[in-house]
Amino acid sequence: MTIASQAADAAEAPYVGAAATGIAGRSPSQIAWSRLKRDKVGMISLAVILLTVVLAVFAPLITRLMGLDPLETHNELIGDGGLPKGPLHSGISPQHLLGVEPGIGRDILSRLLYGARISLLVAGLGTLLTVILGVAAGLVAGYSGGRTDRLLGRLMDLVLSFPQLVLLISLSPIILQLLNDKFGLTGNAARITFLILVFGIFGWPYLARIVRGQVLSLREREFVEAAVSIGASTGRILVKEMLPNLWVPIIVYASLLLPTYIAAEAALSFLGVGIGEPTPTWGKMLSDSVAYYTVDPLYLFIPGTALLIVVLAFNLLGDSVRDALDPRAGRG
Repeated sequence: MTIASQAADAAEAPYVGAAATGIAGRSPSQIAWSRLKRDKVGMISLAVILLTVVLAVFAPLITRLMGLDPLETHNELIGDGGLPKGPLHSGISPQHLLGVEPGIGRDILSRLLYGARISLLVAGLGTLLTVILGVAAGLVAGYSGGRTDRLLGRLMDLVLSFPQLVLLISLSPIILQLLNDKFGLTGNAARITFLILVFGIFGWPYLARIVRGQVLSLREREFVEAAVSIGASTGRILVKEMLPNLWVPIIVYASLLLPTYIAAEAALSFLGVGIGEPTPTWGKMLSDSVAYYTVDPLYLFIPGTALLIVVLAFNLLGDSVRDALDPRAGRG
């Protein structure tokens, strides 16, 4: 065997071995998932979020099995001064593991589970609406350019210039009355719809600007020019060609937006603009607990800690997802 033939056999050996062991290429999603699985902080955060979602979804079943009702009062557990009996005036007992509320004695654990349902519902649908509006506006503005881009840009600037908190508080009764008159929504159904609409309407410009910037660079790429040259419609180019290349910033932004809306819903409920009684929410529990924090600190600590853990888990998972999808933009 000549030296040349030996060299050729040695060059082919790695490829033969790879074919023999069945090594196959991985998709970008598989690569990102493998990176995310190696991130311990990201996986712990994901586990916390999944546990919270499961507890929220099955809250009615869990409370029923435990014999609890978030609306049921337990006056027999309330002592002098309206404070619960038991350690630290918390009302903790084998039946009420996290105690009861001062004054009326409603079970805190059941209200905490039901409150998670409202927080996740409002934040999830608000994020979905924000993503739909932001992606649509960013795609159209970035690809169309010219007058359309300028008009959408000025609209983004206009929406971003509004003082959101002041408008939320001032417009709340007007929009609630409009939802009642036009769609027949009353009570907390109207309030939930109001929060989702406000989050989406005031949140989309941030994502739209991100998407627009990405589209401006994508529209000069060869695959877009090829689609234009064969006569593809604008809709097909935006949805089939550009949108698949925008999932990384969209997913990262959505993962960071969810905890923002969870905290915002709690803050608005704390201010009295969010969900009203008797529906439990974490923000409302925090608002009610302020008056008792010196005599019943656990009433403030429990919903506050739950909100802190869930929001922190979403933020940490958002960072991990960003690093997994785009490792070049690491935390530094």
